Amino acid sequence: MSTYALTPEQLAFYDANGYLLLRNWIPQPMLERLQAAGDTWIADGMAAGEDDPQHGPDYRFVNNDHGRTMWRVDYLHNKGLPASLELLGSPVVTEVAQSMCGVNFVPTYEAIVFKQEGNGAAVEWHQDAVHPRTHRIFNYDLYLDESLSGAGALWVIPGSHLQSHDVCRLSAVHGWNAPGAIEIEMQPGDVLLHDVMVLHGSPQTEGKRLRRTIYYEFRAAEEIVEDGPWDRTWIDQRLRLVPLGLKRYAAQYPQGEQFQWQISDEFRPEMSDDEATELRVAHQVHMNGSYCSAGDAAKLKAALQAANN
Repeated sequence: MSTYALTPEQLAFYDANGYLLLRNWIPQPMLERLQAAGDTWIADGMAAGEDDPQHGPDYRFVNNDHGRTMWRVDYLHNKGLPASLELLGSPVVTEVAQSMCGVNFVPTYEAIVFKQEGNGAAVEWHQDAVHPRTHRIFNYDLYLDESLSGAGALWVIPGSHLQSHDVCRLSAVHGWNAPGAIEIEMQPGDVLLHDVMVLHGSPQTEGKRLRRTIYYEFRAAEEIVEDGPWDRTWIDQRLRLVPLGLKRYAAQYPQGEQFQWQISDEFRPEMSDDEATELRVAHQVHMNGSYCSAGDAAKLKAALQAANN
């Protein structure tokens, strides 16, 4: 059994609660390469801005009380650094994905999300995606920095992943004090696995240090065939990222434990020689989640208060 395969006990905890913590999961040399890459991804995005003709849409900005701030970079694999592919091809990721989704796991999203120093935008309560729950769909959240209580740490409501929720009403009635909510502190190199339906979010931070998290989402190919929203061509394109990741990881860490990919013949992808094209497979559609803006929640809260007076 691999060092990084999940145990039955870990999977049972995840299935019951909608999240699982993997402490000190990332080896230090890999963590340092990812931290350096994170600095570059953010600096490149700040320099390019949203109007950059090549990557502009991948750099995500938001307005808050302290001005305009960048908070996300999408499609990390085509941003000129190998660290994200090395991570994808590492057993610290692949063994987890296989444990959760089976041998036909598909890497469906990759991004870095962060709170800027002194101006960290809130991420309101939400469910990433709502689906029939015939398979696990999860996010692999790698923390590059401390995420501590009072400094934008993630809030999660254990067990909330088993159904869809009225997120606006939850936010309006409870704010960040929702029943059962817990705050999860993380250290650099820790990994949080979270179900895409678990309710989670983090408050705005002011005057705090930078907090960066790399997110990879995974689904079983069988789940995508059943539930969409993508077709088999898209599945094939996304699966081509796995052998590219395995190759990059083996080149950087030849002495490390190597993942043995056992994908079924039905889904084994046809590779091309055009790596640049393989590294960015855009999402034309997304599975619907459950979201509510801070403004919408405030309006609903005011309406509820008026109705009670």
